Amino acid sequence: MNYLAHLHLGGDAPAQLLGSLYGDFVKGPLDGRWPAPIEAAIRLHRRIDAFTDSHPLQARARARFPVERRRMAGMLLDLFFDHCLARDWPLYAAQPLEHFTGRVYRVLAAEAELPGRLALMAPRMAAQDWLGSYREFAVLEQVIAGMQRRLSRPQLLDGSLSELERLYEPLSEDFRAFYPQLMAFAEAELGAS
Repeated sequence: MNYLAHLHLGGDAPAQLLGSLYGDFVKGPLDGRWPAPIEAAIRLHRRIDAFTDSHPLQARARARFPVERRRMAGMLLDLFFDHCLARDWPLYAAQPLEHFTGRVYRVLAAEAELPGRLALMAPRMAAQDWLGSYREFAVLEQVIAGMQRRLSRPQLLDGSLSELERLYEPLSEDFRAFYPQLMAFAEAELGAS
């Protein structure tokens, strides 16, 4: 899952929102560098990723991509599934997407010590409403271009937007089948914490 899904699944408290994002920026063992509630949210982020990566519906969705694209299929699915979540937000959340994303941006702005690259990204994320913009499929082109700039072999993503467009309906069906299961998993994990 990508940023929006992790934020949606990781809990409503500010520390949970922060940890839900930190999971993509904090690597390795958690050694008390962050407050306990943030580290708990990072651990949940990692369990959500493990559940997602090993789920049969995810394997089915990855298999829809051509063989030469499979190496990047997981990243593309994370991105596309955030699009599906933003597009269909009212089906999965009571609070309007704009209210949710506004709250996330305020929590990020209030945090003095965001980790690494997140500290550089957070102001742009808020100013350009990255999370809310996922509603529009066309935005994925910009996001993929940004991903390509960070890859040592950017050509691996050449043509990927066209593939997502071609696979739009079956991948949307995969999302609708998978996301409620992921929500139930995350809710159970939060309840067990």
